[in-house]
Amino acid sequence: MLNVYDTIRSGLYFNKFEVGELLFVEYTCPIEDSELAVWTPCDYILHVLSGKKRWRTRDAAWTATAGQTFYVRKSAYVIDQFFEEEFCMLLFFLPDDFLRDTIRQAAPMPHPLREPPPFRHPVMEVRADLTLTAYFQSMLTYFTTRKQPPDALLTMKLAELVLNLLRSPDNPALAVYLDAFRHAGKPSLTRIMNENFRFNLTLDEYARLCHRSLSSFKRDFRACFHMPPGRWLLRKRLHHAADMMGRSDLNITQVALESGFTNLSHFSRTFRAEFGESPTVFRRRLTGS
Repeated sequence: MLNVYDTIRSGLYFNKFEVGELLFVEYTCPIEDSELAVWTPCDYILHVLSGKKRWRTRDAAWTATAGQTFYVRKSAYVIDQFFEEEFCMLLFFLPDDFLRDTIRQAAPMPHPLREPPPFRHPVMEVRADLTLTAYFQSMLTYFTTRKQPPDALLTMKLAELVLNLLRSPDNPALAVYLDAFRHAGKPSLTRIMNENFRFNLTLDEYARLCHRSLSSFKRDFRACFHMPPGRWLLRKRLHHAADMMGRSDLNITQVALESGFTNLSHFSRTFRAEFGESPTVFRRRLTGS
């Protein structure tokens, strides 16, 4: 899978500003594939200037069009591209350390009168106001000049964006998510793995997604799930496939692909080892057909 953050940082053809790990991008899509599997090790905010693109996880999808803004958590997903109009957006990558330091310098949020809906999916649309609209316009002006502003100014501008979202009454679920960085340590291994087990990331990539070295990832994983990550991923995908067979009309090959398997013979062999019968026999017994 393509690491979007690393690809943009190392790419020569992006109009971008960098300050340490902070990354600001005016992104015009250079990729011709209609579908692309990607992941990113840090959160980011995107604001669409023109065109259309769809972000898709295994459970939901979000179509972004001109004028819309989205907050995307560190995650894996599939991007569907449309070619009727050139796609262009502003991207602001938000490393955890930057979020934590920025949020901790802000005053604590007042306790909400009513608990907002949780940030359940990796992608959330941001309801824009005049402040956000003016912010994106100001950043677009910097990109138009193509001369990088001073590092201190860019850092302040990114903090401005985060703090505006933290205080936005129109985005309560996102504000609660951001405020949690005030006390956050490492990202939740349980949440990240359960959201991303069906994507074909390497263990090194899962470790980076969880902001751990490979050795600490394996150690923390075993403490959390009581088994090595490779075995957990296999069992998790197999049991997800078994569940899908009872509640979907997808054929066996589609079930395997949707569950994170790329090799059908490997899926059949490991499924039989786990459940004692082939996927076909299992489905026939489960559904009676």
